[in-house]
Amino acid sequence: MNAFAFSFHGASLRALASGALFWPEQTLLVVSDLHFGKAARLSAVGGAPLPPYDTRDTLMRLEADLEATGSKQVVCLGDSFDAPGLDAALPEAEQLWIARLQAGRRWLWIEGNHDPGLVALGGAHLAELRLGPLVFRHIAEAGETGEVSGHYHPKARIAARGRALSRPCFLLDEARLILPAYGTYTGGLFSHAAPLRGLMSETAQAILTGPRPVAVPMPR
Repeated sequence: MNAFAFSFHGASLRALASGALFWPEQTLLVVSDLHFGKAARLSAVGGAPLPPYDTRDTLMRLEADLEATGSKQVVCLGDSFDAPGLDAALPEAEQLWIARLQAGRRWLWIEGNHDPGLVALGGAHLAELRLGPLVFRHIAEAGETGEVSGHYHPKARIAARGRALSRPCFLLDEARLILPAYGTYTGGLFSHAAPLRGLMSETAQAILTGPRPVAVPMPR
């Protein structure tokens, strides 16, 4: 498995190349900011035309991660859908694909700012989840420890072999872990942006996604 292994508040975790988080002890896969239905929503409101394959591409990568890890539990850390109601408006083939991935697994939808209401698909809907030493929620809260969140779609820009390289990344410090956006077409916020600098300590690391996940000091 292509992953970066690390310990966080006593939990042995793996940051996967895809941007998913795996907790082997719990057979738990965590993904954030899937933004299912984004291309369709933008097209409906006259936004930038995007190929309508984002949800299928995201589901394909999610299925591959579930097969590779053998996960029996899945936590979706909020903004799983790009707007309220899109869960029921997805094409039938995509709804059935999600149902197939849910079969035999404990599946938890954490509410986000894009999808605060109940989800019409299978699984449970929670404001947050506390599991062992960790708490899972969509948006980081000041003063919390052992927190795993998403929302900001973090990415980092570094210099490599004389050229700039930009990749989605996990952000990790003593108190919190922020996941990158997992969904296709989701964009991101650079780690040097004020909201992320304000949340993360001076010793924070960025775990870059891509062919070979690697940890570097968080670019500020």
